[in-house]
Amino acid sequence: MSSNESVSWLTLPSHHLWLDNESSRLLNFGSSLDHPAGGAAWLDDRGYPDPSHSALTYVTARMSHVQFLGSLLGHPGARRRADRVFDGLLTTLRDARHGGWFESSDDATASDPTGPDAVKSAYAHAFVVLAASAATAAGHPRGREILTEALTTVEERFWDDEHGMCSDTWNVDWSELDPYRGINGNMHMVEALFAAVDAGAATIWRERALRICANVCGWAENNQWRIPEHFTPDWIPLLEYNSDDTTNQFKPYGATVGHGFEWARLLVQTGVDDFVPAAQSIYDRAALDGWQPGPTPGFVYTTDWSGRPVVTSRLHWVLCEAIAAAATFARLTGDTRYENDYRIWWDVAAEYFVDHENGSWHHELDEHNASASTVWSGKPDIYHAIQATWISRYAQRSSLVATLTTTTPPDRGGR
Repeated sequence: MSSNESVSWLTLPSHHLWLDNESSRLLNFGSSLDHPAGGAAWLDDRGYPDPSHSALTYVTARMSHVQFLGSLLGHPGARRRADRVFDGLLTTLRDARHGGWFESSDDATASDPTGPDAVKSAYAHAFVVLAASAATAAGHPRGREILTEALTTVEERFWDDEHGMCSDTWNVDWSELDPYRGINGNMHMVEALFAAVDAGAATIWRERALRICANVCGWAENNQWRIPEHFTPDWIPLLEYNSDDTTNQFKPYGATVGHGFEWARLLVQTGVDDFVPAAQSIYDRAALDGWQPGPTPGFVYTTDWSGRPVVTSRLHWVLCEAIAAAATFARLTGDTRYENDYRIWWDVAAEYFVDHENGSWHHELDEHNASASTVWSGKPDIYHAIQATWISRYAQRSSLVATLTTTTPPDRGGR
């Protein structure tokens, strides 16, 4: 940084004010968050519920999570929104017969909810744990109950103690486990398990999260710091998985740039010093492979295993995770290169992704930063964007539950 830019944005009161305003704007996005079936609606580009989408468990849990955390920060209306959406996890989306949570309200209300297309995933259950952790921290009367139930489901159905990872997908009645194993659900499980422990769950869940992290570090190191996403039942990487379905929303081919940043940040948040060198290498690889400079800069979605771009669409969540990781490493190291990354990437977010007309952020842009919907349509939730503002705003602890339950607002004086 030049001499006139020597003050870090991360400690600059005016930047904090900008982040606070943006997080407030995001929390208030949406004419209504409620789905008629219970849970959260999928929001369109203007923030209206899109009736073509059922209520999804992961969207419901994400929106519950951020609104509960918003209530902890004193945002009026956030708690009421959180309670209404969270109710979907207590009722419609919860499988009272077989246990666990459906993927969607369509599965819950189907004439045959055990049909071949209905599943239960570690990904969705990780977000239920995350939402229940925030609900517990916010004092929801059933938060602790749902957190305990969700963790019991994870332990009984998903946790694989032999490999120190979570399996991925079951059918609805838990009679058949899919042979596919994946990193995405495990990444969000790490986030959720740290939040759960911060909300009072047993510390065994932290130990299990650390086992997942250690495995990921090993796979990344053996693959030039690009993290394999897809695996066999014995956790052997399947590097060519979905090479014919490169834009898959949850299981794309190749290395997912945003996951590199997300894992790098999570590894630092564990507080384990031995993870930091791996985290920095993963960050560096994601930045080198994914960043496209030029007149319309941004991150590609995925690359192949030599770092060549595969899907060149710019997804908002990838940029959000890059910003959050840069903030985390800037605080950890004081290295100005992370500060520089942080400023450049927030500039891109503010210029191209923040939608000042219709609210929230554009979820997908093309390689020229024009609106696109190759991978995503609408603006279903604010989870990634608002977490980028909060991780930028507050010194990060093991989870946002820990961070925001211990945050003391500054004394601004007055009479």
